Amino acid sequence: MTLFGLFVVATLIITVWAGRQTRGAADFYAGGRQFTGFQNGLAISGDYMSAASFLGIAGAIALYGYDGFLYSIGFLVAWLVALLLVAEPLRNSGRYTMGDVLAYRMRQRPVRTAAGTSTIVVSIFYLLAQMAGAGVLVSLLLGIKSDGGKVAIVALVGILMIVYVSIGGMKGTTWVQMVKAVLLIAGALLITFMVLWKFDFNVSDLLGEAAENSGKGTAFLEPGLKYGATGTSKLDFFSLGLALVLGTAGLPHILIRFYTVPTAKAARKSVNWAIGIIGAFYLMTIALGFGAAALLSRADIIASNPSGNTAAPLLAQEIGGGPDSTGGAVLLAVISAVAFATILAVVAGLTLASSSSFAHDIYVNVIRKGQATEKEEVRAARWSTVVIGAAAIGLGALARDINVAGLVALAFAVAASANLPTILYSLFWKRFTTRGALWSIYGGLISSVVLVLFSPVVSGNPKSSMFKGMDFHWFPLENPGIISIPLGFLLGWLGTVLSKEQADPGKYAELEVRSLTGTGAH
Repeated sequence: MTLFGLFVVATLIITVWAGRQTRGAADFYAGGRQFTGFQNGLAISGDYMSAASFLGIAGAIALYGYDGFLYSIGFLVAWLVALLLVAEPLRNSGRYTMGDVLAYRMRQRPVRTAAGTSTIVVSIFYLLAQMAGAGVLVSLLLGIKSDGGKVAIVALVGILMIVYVSIGGMKGTTWVQMVKAVLLIAGALLITFMVLWKFDFNVSDLLGEAAENSGKGTAFLEPGLKYGATGTSKLDFFSLGLALVLGTAGLPHILIRFYTVPTAKAARKSVNWAIGIIGAFYLMTIALGFGAAALLSRADIIASNPSGNTAAPLLAQEIGGGPDSTGGAVLLAVISAVAFATILAVVAGLTLASSSSFAHDIYVNVIRKGQATEKEEVRAARWSTVVIGAAAIGLGALARDINVAGLVALAFAVAASANLPTILYSLFWKRFTTRGALWSIYGGLISSVVLVLFSPVVSGNPKSSMFKGMDFHWFPLENPGIISIPLGFLLGWLGTVLSKEQADPGKYAELEVRSLTGTGAH
């Protein structure tokens, strides 16, 4: 509790300090564009390595071996799409949000409304995972078994997140993310070193012990334990892979990070740094996940959390000397504080993305038709933070038993279905029209959300659905990406082809020059 308290106080001090330097919209949304490529790379990795990376992947590997490690590979490969297609043109073309890029060529009000709606929905899906992770983590640390206690913890995280964003804006959020990235890498390095030390730095012995202790034998180290038993699970695996690889380039809280650097070169450099830091961390998930499988019993992991979300903290406790030892208690507290830092930083980034999109795209440009002052815009962003935080608390309480890596994969699917097709068409297709943008965003968004609502994630799975006692699912896959992502691209093309409106070639030429060179960028 002392470690927890120290971390929360330290981050609140950073937030208040940054809040005093936040004077206008550019400071609140983009941190005054004062961060270097390395600082932003550190903050991006802090934003990206969420509860899914630390808790969800370790748990998925501990329970499903090779199939769990596929999350690490998917999350990492996704950065190549962001680096090669999106980072630089987006930094050059926009000002604060994804809606800026889309509205440059299209009719402002309908496109900004769609972009704002999509950003808020994707952010809330992602927030679900972080809230679920927070509830599980603090419950483990404090020994809370009751559902009411877990819900109270989710509410506490939501309140902290609202404070971070409404006071500190992008500056405060970025500094918290940088501190958290350093802590997470240090914590993962420590556990990795101690696990490998226990096996004399022989990875083969570690994997062998994990396979034997899992009760699954060599099947634990081969594909197919979770995805591959049936045709449906193979399809689910393909759907998951598609969502993971294409989702990052459409995630709003990652996209707004490109606006915090002064130049496109710095945006590209920050993505390079992020890939290096994130890649190193995902390599360490091998030791975290397989270490948990080797040193903990499968029954203990599932008893603590049905989806394995507590495998990494339990491993820290075990490697420190066991449940009743001082070393175990200290290491559990350290790793839990790091994971809690992870959750708070990512939650702050997500809330900032959705509140800034509401204030900048919907409030200023749609409701006030561009007539709002900067002060009114920032006030709207702060109030929307409170509303989004409240929604995340309510939904996060329902999702507390679902694997957080799986929950994040849903957010990736929604982002890849609604945002990515529209961004790519806007940047690279001359004929793209407003109708194409609206069909693409709303079609991808509605199809992915409807399929999730009627999937085994929400009902029908007695162990880990949101509504455990109910079954109204008819869509067999846990991830909708295989249907909703192609549909988003198809609807964007179809809406453009069927539209009578002609795209303005002059506007496209301007956007092309701006996206490639940065000329005229804010």
